Amino acid sequence: MEESLEEDVEYYAVRPNKSQIKREIAVLHALAEEMVALPVMQMEQLNLPADVFEAAKAGAKITQRGARKRHIKFLTGLLRKIDVEPIKADLAKMKNQSALAVKEHHILERWRDRLIAEGDQALSGLLQEYPDTDRQQLRQLIRNAKKEADSGRPPKFSRMIYQYLKTLIVAHDTESNKSS
Repeated sequence: MEESLEEDVEYYAVRPNKSQIKREIAVLHALAEEMVALPVMQMEQLNLPADVFEAAKAGAKITQRGARKRHIKFLTGLLRKIDVEPIKADLAKMKNQSALAVKEHHILERWRDRLIAEGDQALSGLLQEYPDTDRQQLRQLIRNAKKEADSGRPPKFSRMIYQYLKTLIVAHDTESNKSS
């Protein structure tokens, strides 16, 4: 009786889900496009295998639309054969650093604009946050930036305030990171 049960069992091949495969390929395709758009110096930071690195570097040079699409498909095929999670993590880290740089830039611009607009009031606020500020030098730069703006000259001193604030805040941040 048991023999007849075993004879009735049919085995089916388990086929991978086509939709899932297409979604995975779409993610890899987007990753390949993102890699090709990077400058070579940033590509080098991704620690790519040699063949993938060369393909990404070559893809960056291709300008013709059809050829570029074919090359990105080729790069996607190479990416399917390797573990892409470290590459995704490195790209996310690069984007985060870029976002932090933009945030820092906006903070510096706000301080500069406040210093030029409000003068001593904004300067005292800056001195509270960053006590190692050279008050005399910054006051001179603010005074010159105001004269410059009134006369309609190029913003040389405004840029100098920005550079001074950048060195001040970066030095303060690195010093506070060392102490914590």
